[in-house]
Amino acid sequence: MGQPQDDAVRAELAQRVLAIGMRAEQSRPAELARDVDALRSLAHRNGFHPAATVAHALETALARGECASLISGWVTVLQDAVGCERNDASACEAFAAAVSIRYR
Repeated sequence: MGQPQDDAVRAELAQRVLAIGMRAEQSRPAELARDVDALRSLAHRNGFHPAATVAHALETALARGECASLISGWVTVLQDAVGCERNDASACEAFAAAVSIRYR
């Protein structure tokens, strides 16, 4: 189990992912991109590297103009990345490969 600070950050990240998912259908890509960027920054600063990796990929998808129906799939992967206990390069590579195969 993580440290209390890690648990608090993980909870904050999970809350942000949920909010992004709930607003995906009604928001413009640029609005979602700002929220995803903030989530990515928080994840990166706190060592949640798989979540930062997936958030970066989601930002790229939003920049390409991904439609809201596909964003829900990205949000699911982002939830999994936030919950990932591993923060090493192999975990990041696995998440990057997962989104690459599923959504590109």
